[in-house]
Amino acid sequence: MPRPTTSTEFQGRRVLVTGGSKGTGRAAVQHFLAAGAQVMTAARQAPKDLAGAHFVAADLTTTDGTRTLAEAAMDRLGGVDVLVHVLGGSTAPGGGFAALTEDHWRAEFDLNLMAAVRLDRALLPQMIARGTGVVIHVSSIQRRLPLHDSTTAYAASKAALTTYSKALSKELGPKGVRVNVVSPGWIYTEAADALMNRIAAGSGGTVEAARQSVLDALGGIPLGRPARPEEVAELIAFLASSRASAIHGAEHVIDGGTIPTV
Repeated sequence: MPRPTTSTEFQGRRVLVTGGSKGTGRAAVQHFLAAGAQVMTAARQAPKDLAGAHFVAADLTTTDGTRTLAEAAMDRLGGVDVLVHVLGGSTAPGGGFAALTEDHWRAEFDLNLMAAVRLDRALLPQMIARGTGVVIHVSSIQRRLPLHDSTTAYAASKAALTTYSKALSKELGPKGVRVNVVSPGWIYTEAADALMNRIAAGSGGTVEAARQSVLDALGGIPLGRPARPEEVAELIAFLASSRASAIHGAEHVIDGGTIPTV
């Protein structure tokens, strides 16, 4: 795993990472822990081995779940200095727009947009009161390159998250709180594998054919491979650090060159 510049870069900092039980969120939790931070994360079920992190069992797609996590952060950490919202994904079926029901749309927006909105609403006031803090929302390049057959609602919800983040940055920048967006392309994660299986099931084809269809829809990855979760976590940690103290209100793409335009 890539290491931070120093082992004490986040010493004394209180970091909350959503979606920290697997994939990119897990890599971010491990990175911040290695750099000396107090780290809290949440998931529906406790991960097997995230030693050193504070864990809260909560469903962040619900108002009760976000309230539970926010209260735990205030009670157990005394507040949050860095809020990293990694939670996201898609569980909707393939088949294009006609396959998506009201429930599918609502679930995608609750997961990819409203969980961040609700947690921000609960925790940003304490950052504003101190006049300092960092917020990082993990979006996706699919806000610009949607896969119409399989992730229309996901892409739309990530586009909403990115726009919301920009608005938030304009409001909070003058108050001392930095807000940035990280937009990954394809990442080697369990969620990516699950997506390939759903596409294959919906098309009646193989997982390999599904993987190729996604690559074709994205136009390929010039770097030749998806990113690793640890590489995305490295970018997140940099943006959260004092080394990025002048970076604010920006979207940072990590996609191996997938987006074909400047």
